[in-house]
Amino acid sequence: MSAAQPEAPARRQRSDGARSRRAILEAAAQMATVEGLDRLSIGDLAAHIGMSKSGLYAHFRSKEELQLATIDTAEAIFDEAVVGPMRDAEPGLPAVLVLADSFLDHLRRRVFPGGCFFACASAEVQSRPGPVKERIAEFDTRWKARWIQQFEAAQAAGQLPADEDLDQLFFELDAYLLYAHAAFAFRGDPAVLDRADEAVRRRMGSDAA
Repeated sequence: MSAAQPEAPARRQRSDGARSRRAILEAAAQMATVEGLDRLSIGDLAAHIGMSKSGLYAHFRSKEELQLATIDTAEAIFDEAVVGPMRDAEPGLPAVLVLADSFLDHLRRRVFPGGCFFACASAEVQSRPGPVKERIAEFDTRWKARWIQQFEAAQAAGQLPADEDLDQLFFELDAYLLYAHAAFAFRGDPAVLDRADEAVRRRMGSDAA
C-alpha cells in the first residue's frame, strides 16, 4: 500500500500534462482555421493562449509536430460534431442526410471559427508536399469512404439506382458542402447553408425531402 503512494503525484502530473496538451491543441485547431496551419508557430500559439514558449516546447518539439497533433485533434472534434450523429442513423439514405446536415450544422454553429478545419487546411497545403499534406489527405480518404459506405447501403436498400455512379455522387454532394463552407465563411449568410441542404436532398431524390 505504502509503496504505491509516491506514484500519485506522478499520475496527477501526467493527467495535468494531458489536459494541458489537449487544451493547447484545441486552441490550435481553432486558431488554424483563422490564421492558417502554416502560421501555427509555437511562439504565436503561446501568445494566443497566454503560455510561455518554454511551456509549449515541453509538449511539442517542432512546428511540424504541433501541426500534425493539431490536425489529429481537429479530426476528433470534427468526428464528434459531424460524424457522430450519423452513427445513430439508419444506414443508407437516412445516414447520408444526417451526415450532410451535421456538416452544415457544424458550420452554422462555428465549431471552428474559420469554417471547416479540413476545407481550410486542404486549400492551404494543396501545393506543399510533406507530412502535413499527407495527414490531411488521410482525413480526406476517410471522409470519402464514409459517404461511399452509406451510398452502397442505400443501393442495397433500393434507395439509389443500382447503376448510380457513387464516385460521381460523392463529387456532387461534396461540392455542395464545400461551396456552402466557402460562401458561408465569406458572406456569413446562413441562407447558403439552407440552399446546400436543399441541394443535397434534391440530388438524393424527392423522397429525401
